[in-house]
Parts: sequence; structure tokens; C-alpha cells
Amino acid sequence: MPILLLTRPEPASSQVLSLIRQAVPDVHAIISPAFEIVTLAAELPLNLMQIVLTSATGAAQAARLGVAAGTKAWCVGDKTAAAARSAGFDAVSAGRDAQSLIEMIRTDPEAESLCHIRGVHSRGDVAQHLTALGKACSEVIAYDQRPCPLTREAVQALTSQTPVVLPLFSPRTADLIACRPTCPLTIVAMSEAVAEQAARLGPQRVVVAQSPNSADMIAATCRLLIEQTRGPASL
Repeated sequence: MPILLLTRPEPASSQVLSLIRQAVPDVHAIISPAFEIVTLAAELPLNLMQIVLTSATGAAQAARLGVAAGTKAWCVGDKTAAAARSAGFDAVSAGRDAQSLIEMIRTDPEAESLCHIRGVHSRGDVAQHLTALGKACSEVIAYDQRPCPLTREAVQALTSQTPVVLPLFSPRTADLIACRPTCPLTIVAMSEAVAEQAARLGPQRVVVAQSPNSADMIAATCRLLIEQTRGPASL
């Protein structure tokens, strides 16, 4: 059986593993976060009326910083929207990616006095694009995503002869894997941009999720684990 290597910060990796085990209960998994979330001191703008969120972590940080319950939250995808609702916000999901989020906000006349609450490392330049399109958007950097070294077990897996399945949710995560894999490596990439960056790891195979969301990432990962364990005929 291949090894499943999960590199998201906790508790996200454990949550993903729990869902994968519903389909592949006997999977051998290693959790080795590539980075950790570190909160930063930050202040909200006085004119904030609505927030823009591009991660579930951003939703949690918005609540930490004191964004009022019931505030409209424009969210990049369904997982972020679910996190925003759990934090007490009035969430709407673009359902796909940053560009879809920008377009949704641009075309809604009720979108105003926006603030993107994000981490130090964020793709898409959401606030700048919205402002350029006539939707004034400030931004608050509420947290950092600080690199973590791979665990010894993760390094051993990547340098073994056992196949490894590695889901990657962002291009930066691929950059943070300092080990040069020698194992038969299959990467599940959340997007073409992730797949492009992951090429530096020398994978034997890269599979891009059908859509850039957690559900499709988990589905693709499960299919690959089953295929590598039981063979294509079992799918």
C-alpha cells in the first residue's frame, strides 16, 4: 500500500485524513505540516462593512480580531464559507477560486467598504484587483504561515522505495518541501498552478483535482490510493 503524506497545518491534516479513511480505512498516513499558523497583531479599518476571505484560517482570524457577527463575508469557496458561517458571519461563496471571487464582488452593487483578511503569504492580489475595478478593498494581514521542517518519518518515506501519495493544496507548500524525493511519488494538485510548482519535486505522476476545492482534492486522493493499492480494475 502507498503512504499518504499530509502536509497541511493541524487540525486540517487530521480532518482530511478522517475523510479519506471513510473510503480507504487502512491507509498508512504520515502527518508532517509544512507550515504552522502564527497569529499576528493587527487592527481592523474603521470603515469596514464587509470582509473578503480566501481561507478558513482567515475566517477564524476575522472572528479573533473582532469583526462583528452577521458581517457579510465574501468567500473564495464553500469550505471558507462554512468556516465563516461557523464564526458567525453572513457568508456567500464564489465556489471556485480567487478570480471567481473577484468577479462575484465586482458585479454585486451591494459590495462595499471591503477588507481582505489574509495571511502573509496570499495569492491573487485580491484587494488590489478589487480596488482597481472600483470596489475599494483594504487588507489586514492577520497571520503568518511559518515553515516547519519535515518530520523524520516523512523524510524516510520520501526517500524510500515505497510509493507516496502527496496532496498539495498550494504552490508554496511544494516550495517548502526541502527533501528531494526518491520514492515513486504521485502528487495530487489543487490547481494547475500547484501542479506546475510541484514539478520541482520530480513526481512520477501529477493529478490535478477536478475543481480547486477540498472535496475534489479528497476524492482524487482516494481514487489514487485505491488504484495503487488494488489496481485500476477495482475502481
